Amino acid sequence: MNKSLSFQEKYDAIVRKDPGYEGVFITAVKTTGIFCRPVCTARKPKPENVEFYSSTDEALQNGYRPCKVCKPMLDSEETPGYIKNILAELNENPFLKIKDYDLRKRGIEPSQIRRWFKTHHHITFHGYQRMLRINHAFQKINQGESVTEAAFDSGYDSLSGFNDRFSSIFGEAPSKSKNKNIIHITRFTTTLGPMFACATQKGVCLCEFTNRKMLETEFNDLRKRLNAVILPGENPHLDQLQKELKEYFDGKRKSFDVSLDTPGSEFQQSVWKILQEIPYGETRSYKQQAIFLGKPSAVRAVASANGHNRVAIVIPCHRVIGENGDLTGYAGGIPRKKWLLELEKVHSGKPVQKVLEF
Repeated sequence: MNKSLSFQEKYDAIVRKDPGYEGVFITAVKTTGIFCRPVCTARKPKPENVEFYSSTDEALQNGYRPCKVCKPMLDSEETPGYIKNILAELNENPFLKIKDYDLRKRGIEPSQIRRWFKTHHHITFHGYQRMLRINHAFQKINQGESVTEAAFDSGYDSLSGFNDRFSSIFGEAPSKSKNKNIIHITRFTTTLGPMFACATQKGVCLCEFTNRKMLETEFNDLRKRLNAVILPGENPHLDQLQKELKEYFDGKRKSFDVSLDTPGSEFQQSVWKILQEIPYGETRSYKQQAIFLGKPSAVRAVASANGHNRVAIVIPCHRVIGENGDLTGYAGGIPRKKWLLELEKVHSGKPVQKVLEF
């Protein structure tokens, strides 16, 4: 999938240990017979001793063995099995409190799970549990249950403690929160790295790679536009999104059926709509988008609206290129944009080309 990346681009990436290339290619070293991730900390080989492959399978088939330092056969961003089990248990019983003592009884070192949650969810493990309980209580209050009942049913020992915690998250007392909405958030892994996804009851409102620079700004914008708080929790739209994205990365899906909830201006909505009309395996320039909208002078405005798209891949802004054919900015990074276009080129059976000629 990486024919569009030159040898030098790949080699420069491994010298920098650039995490943006994780999942994009594998480095094989002729003199040692091993293959590595782009971020491997081992000493970098000379260019003449390097070969690049698109996958670990390809490297294995060519006689290389995995590096013991960076462990390329393991997905470093994949949620460990023991954490998946705990998350499933907490989603089933949001009021459950798993303390350090309980973790040790399961053979899990508390510091280990704390580090994982801080790294991948930017929150402590115990903070994550509190957020789940608050989510559970909020839903009960919205269903007509009293604040007191919701607090104790969700595992809180004190009504004052519940009120304080609830107010710190929602910005108002539980009794005044019925107009608030909840955006559920989840983190999952893909071939090109981990992603965050958010969804309301209506549909998916965000899908971004976790290293997206403007991610916090997007979260804040969603909170404001939807009068909502973002909390971990289960949502059928998130389940469907993950299923469809896996099919897309496997080359088995060319369009998405998952429902979307994408608040924005009327102009942004019109741009996002025509983005979804760019066929799989084809591209369109910003100028072509503007002409298609009937606003040929609005090229910059179109580019800005593309940049404000919060639902990567599903709303395929990666299919938009410069008028001269160059790959212009992409929130997920140019290497990912190249990879996605190459994926679609391979599975569409035709070269990537512009949809319209003006």
